[in-house]
Amino acid sequence: MNHSNNCLLLFIKSPIKGQVKTRLAAETDGDFVVELYKCFVEDTISLAENLGVHLELCFYPANMKSTFSKWLGEQYFYTPQVGDNLGERLRNAFGKAFEKGFSNVVAIGSDSPDLPANYLTESFEVLDAHDTVIGPANDGGYYLIGFSKEGFVPEVFDNISWSTDSVFEQTDSILKRHGRKMYLLPLWHDVDTIADLKSLLLRTRNTAFEKSKTYSYLTANGSWSKPDVRL
Repeated sequence: MNHSNNCLLLFIKSPIKGQVKTRLAAETDGDFVVELYKCFVEDTISLAENLGVHLELCFYPANMKSTFSKWLGEQYFYTPQVGDNLGERLRNAFGKAFEKGFSNVVAIGSDSPDLPANYLTESFEVLDAHDTVIGPANDGGYYLIGFSKEGFVPEVFDNISWSTDSVFEQTDSILKRHGRKMYLLPLWHDVDTIADLKSLLLRTRNTAFEKSKTYSYLTANGSWSKPDVRL
């Protein structure tokens, strides 16, 4: 795998109360969710930094670069998300990365803080022999999507019913319609609800994830779980 030809796009939002992890915020305290979101992002960056590929932090809103660089540091490559919806922003980010000369580009969000590093490594490796790679999420969406430069299909982000359980199905249909050679990664978990948080803690006990900011924050702030729900 030629690391210099590989680009990872990490999509992140400004940590503003009411604008991040809204489903989770509806079930618990909004301030807690903002701090948790920060942990998700920082853990995902730590994961990505160890891959040895070019990392771009695709931030939103586009006029808040100073907020992100103050939060995460000046050492990263920051790229504003451009577009009126998630589909347009993904499409434009991929297009810009390919214009910069990268051969393989993969995009992820920060909803899967315990995403196995080998899934990311595998996603780049398989793009040497496939047009596209996609990681289906347990909620019907996907946690990762990637393309080789020759296999890129901009239309894959058009007219998708985002934040529904049909995102993966719709995306898969478009890729097949365009005849793309696709590689499926294993199913993984987005963390969007209190139930998802409980599952996250259960599956990561006695693993390296216990050293993460997310795990430490969750175990130090027990009030996030409603008293009538046991872990």
